[in-house]
Amino acid sequence: MTTGAKAIVLLSGGLDSATVLAIASRDFACHAISFNYSQRHCSELQAASRLAQIAGASQQIIQLDEGVMTGSALTDATIEVPETGPGEGIPVTYVPARNTVFLAHALAVAEVQGSSDIFIGVNAVDYSGYPDCRPDYIAAFEHMARLATKAGVEGGKLKIHAPLINMSKAEIISTGIQLGVDYALTVSCYQADSQGRACGLCDSCRLRRNGFAAASVPDPTVYRQPQI
Repeated sequence: MTTGAKAIVLLSGGLDSATVLAIASRDFACHAISFNYSQRHCSELQAASRLAQIAGASQQIIQLDEGVMTGSALTDATIEVPETGPGEGIPVTYVPARNTVFLAHALAVAEVQGSSDIFIGVNAVDYSGYPDCRPDYIAAFEHMARLATKAGVEGGKLKIHAPLINMSKAEIISTGIQLGVDYALTVSCYQADSQGRACGLCDSCRLRRNGFAAASVPDPTVYRQPQI
C-alpha cells in the first residue's frame, strides 16, 4: 500500500532499478525518471517504460545531448565493451559523472513535485567498481542536496534512498522476487541488441547470471547465444 507521499525513482530498466522501483512502491506513489544519454542501445529504456507501467508509476524520459557523456564504452561505439571479466581499476564502462547528472535531474524534479525522497539502485557489493556507487558518494550528494535547494534550506528532510547499496546481487534478486518483480522484463546487458537480448559476456551479464545462480532462481534472461 502506498501513502500520499511521492518518490522520484531513477529507473534504467535493469535488474537493480526494477527492484528499487518495487521497494519504493510499497510506501510511495512513484514517478520514474529514465535517461537517454546516447547509450549503446535503447532496449533498457523500453524495459524501463514497461516496468513503470506495470508498477503504476508515472514516467519521464530525459534526453541528454549527444556527447555529454562520451569517453565510455557504453556511449562510444569505438570503445569495445570488455568480455573477459572484471579487470583492475575503474573499467572503461564507467560513464563520466553519470549518477551525479542523474541525481541532479532527480533533485530538480523532486523539488518541482514536492517530493522529499529520491531512490537510486546503486550497489557497492556486486558491482563494476564505479566511484559513484559508493555509500560515501550517496551521503555526500544527500548533504549537498540539503544545502543547495530551497526545500532543504527551509527545513525539508530530503533523503537519497539507496536500499541495495550493501546487498549482494543474489540478495537483490531474492528481494525482488518477494516483491513480485518480473526480471524477464528487465535489460541489464551493456550491449543488448534491439530485441533486448543479452550478450552473456559483459561484466553486467556476468554479475546478473551469477546472482540468479546464487539465489537459486532460474535466470529469465534471453541471450543471443546459448550459455554454457
